[in-house]
Formats: sequence, C-alpha cells, structure tokens
Amino acid sequence: MNDIDTRTRLHQSLAHPQLTSDGGIRHFICVEGLSCVQLECILDKAMGYFDAHGRLVNTDELAGKTVMNLFFENSTRTRTTFEAAQKRLGANVLNLDIAKSSTNKGETLRDTLWNLEAMSADMFVVRHSSSGAAHFMATEVTPNVAIINAGDGWHAHPTQAMLDMLTIHRELCVKYGKSFDELSVAIIGDIKHSRVARSDICALQTLGVKDLRVIAPKTLLPKGIKRYGVSVFENMEQGLAGVDVIIGLRIQNERIGSPLLPSTNEYFKNYGITESRVKLAKPNALVMHPGPMNRGVEIASGVADGHQSVILKQVNNGIAVRMAVMAMAMQGQDKAKGLI
Repeated sequence: MNDIDTRTRLHQSLAHPQLTSDGGIRHFICVEGLSCVQLECILDKAMGYFDAHGRLVNTDELAGKTVMNLFFENSTRTRTTFEAAQKRLGANVLNLDIAKSSTNKGETLRDTLWNLEAMSADMFVVRHSSSGAAHFMATEVTPNVAIINAGDGWHAHPTQAMLDMLTIHRELCVKYGKSFDELSVAIIGDIKHSRVARSDICALQTLGVKDLRVIAPKTLLPKGIKRYGVSVFENMEQGLAGVDVIIGLRIQNERIGSPLLPSTNEYFKNYGITESRVKLAKPNALVMHPGPMNRGVEIASGVADGHQSVILKQVNNGIAVRMAVMAMAMQGQDKAKGLI
C-alpha cells in the first residue's frame, strides 16, 4: 500500500466518529479527516456570529442543552473562551472540578463519563493530557454525547487551529481579497511537542496553503517532518522571507535547560520573533501566537503589542469558532438520534 492510500485510510478512520452519514459534524475531535468544504462551513458558521460592527452576538442554538467542561489538564484561556461561547449559545454550563473528581479517587474514566452522561449531559468539552482521549470517549464510551476536543496530549487542538484559520480568513482573505492557496505561512518553535502545530498544519493544507514553512532547531523538530509537505528551515531569516503569516508557538518551561533547549537567551537569539525579523515578511503580514506568550523568549514585546499582531483578535475569534463547532456538533448529534 502506498503512502497516499495509507493517509486516505487514516483520514477516513479519523473522520468516522466525527461525522454524520450526510457529512455533518457530530463530534469535533481533530481536523484530520475533514474536507476543505467542511472546514469552510465551520468558518462560515463562525463568521455569522459577528454583527455588522464585528461584535459577537448571542443565540439560543444550545438552549435547553447541558454542556459539561471536563478539563483534566489545566487551561485558562481555552476553558474561559469555551464557557463564554457556551453561554452565548444559551447552554446550561457545568464545570467539573477535576481536582475533586472521582477519577482522583480511583474511579475509571469510563465510569466517570457514564455517570456524567446519566446526568443528561448533551456535550462534553474535553481537555486531556493523553493523546487520543477525545477519540476514545466518542467511540468507546459516550458516542451519544457530542465530544469536543479542547486539546489532547501532543495529538490535536482542533478548535485552536480553526480559530487561527478564522483569524487568517478575516484579516487577510476578507480584508485583502486573498485566498488560502495564495498565502505563505511560517510556524516557529517547538513543532515536535505541539498539538497546535499539528492541527494548524493539517488545517492550512486542507484549505489550500501550498507554501507552508516550519522553523525550529533540529531538537524541536519531529522525525520525518518533511513527509507532511512542509518546508523546513533552521534559519529564521530564510524561513520568514516574504511570508504572509507568522505563527509563534509557546516554549514550555520543562524544555528550557534540557538538551532540547539550552537556555531562553539562546532560543530568543536564534528563534525569537523580533521587529527586525518581522520586517522580512510581507508588509501586512500577520503575527499570531496561541498563548500564553513568553515575552522575550518566543516573541519580543514590541511585536506582541505591535500593529501587525492579531493575538488578541485570535482570542475573540476563538469564541466564535467554538460557538460554531458546538452548534454544528449538537445539530449533528440530534440528527443522528433522529431528533431533527
């Protein structure tokens, strides 16, 4: 079997639990397995949550539905924006206190989820340190509850990828009439351990980006990275030349001082996003970062707060994307159950 056949079968297997029989979204576990049309539908849906002045609106699409946020891994920004999105959709929102949950008392994850499902949960938003946790829940434990992946291990962070796509769409495609297949995008940092990088790469390629670059030291690149169809650079100046979008990744503290990354000073010197390096990109290039940022390590403050930075816009766009994904998944679940 050739690589194309293998990749096609992988995408089909990943798509299986996510989609209804007519191609609608039932769970949102990863970007892999979804088509360009499906990703564009998410973007179109998210765009509909902004009024004529660019402000987010409220709807009743999840009125009467109960959404449970199950964050087995710490997060402030992702959890807060999900909760804001849920309330804007009119949902009943419950946050599980993981520190006091039964899983810390010896109960299995399966039993915990079954108990929560019995409380008439309609949707779980799940963040977990184990790769594949969301897929396991959707296929093996609670297939009748919509599962939204808020980040699992090193595997995927699909709503982050889609909010990044929405930011690019709003700030370049809508404003300047560009399409994704015309763009050059550079992703900088710890590619090896980043679920954001994996999801962004897949989403960008699915939407048609042909010039996709990753910039990192060899120690922070996964083996076989070129098979993903990206151009690999170890030199920032070469990698940023003429790009439309610069996406910085967070360097986790545990990497610093290890053989992977000797020091923050060394990293910033070679891979920090600075004013002089941003000038190598196109004049209207976007500077993005999933947050939280380490200023002076991954990005200079002057860039983070500069006119080309859309980092705060990413946060706002994240609410719209999460509204879109949850509304679409709930509709898909209801359709699969024959409720609509």
